[in-house]
Amino acid sequence: MGYLLHQGGGIMGLILLGGVFAVALFGQRLFHLHRAQVRAADFLGGLSNVLQSGRLIEAISLCEETPGPVAQIVRAGLLHRDDPPEAMRAAMETAGRLELRRLEAGIGALAAVAQAAPILGLLGTVVGLLESLAALRAAAPLAHAGDLAAGFERALLTTAAGLAVAVSAYVFHNVLVGRVAAIVREMEFAAVELPMRLRRAAEEKSA
Repeated sequence: MGYLLHQGGGIMGLILLGGVFAVALFGQRLFHLHRAQVRAADFLGGLSNVLQSGRLIEAISLCEETPGPVAQIVRAGLLHRDDPPEAMRAAMETAGRLELRRLEAGIGALAAVAQAAPILGLLGTVVGLLESLAALRAAAPLAHAGDLAAGFERALLTTAAGLAVAVSAYVFHNVLVGRVAAIVREMEFAAVELPMRLRRAAEEKSA
């Protein structure tokens, strides 16, 4: 790391800082999404017995104690269970939008790192080549390979580091996007399934 910083200069420092930021952000968001990922079918299945026995307050408390957006969408639906279907659906959609905003937080920053890192690498390449040209001009007409080596090394190192950070950040971004998409599917399933389960529970109670 020290060698890269020494040879790559300030631009290499920015690239490596972006890489550290991407790794830290990816770890934090991956942990958050892992906690938020709840199978809607399993959650609603566990909630069905509570709903069928009419223990609505207990069902809402269970939603509040369960982490993740699925539980929050179900909670919004339960709180508006006596409203018209359109109002109940609107409440769940509002809760879903709020939860989606939380799920997607920070993911855009990884995309920004993936876009900026190769540009910084290219900038380092240009700076390194300019240094080599300056060294060549200063040593002319008796220039040696060693006079050009430092600039060429900086150019290649910053290019390689920029591409490595960009690829890593791009992979991190796509992994998180895939996790969010999986959670959104569970949210949509819960929003569709809950009204049917509430209607079924009401019919069984009145039968």
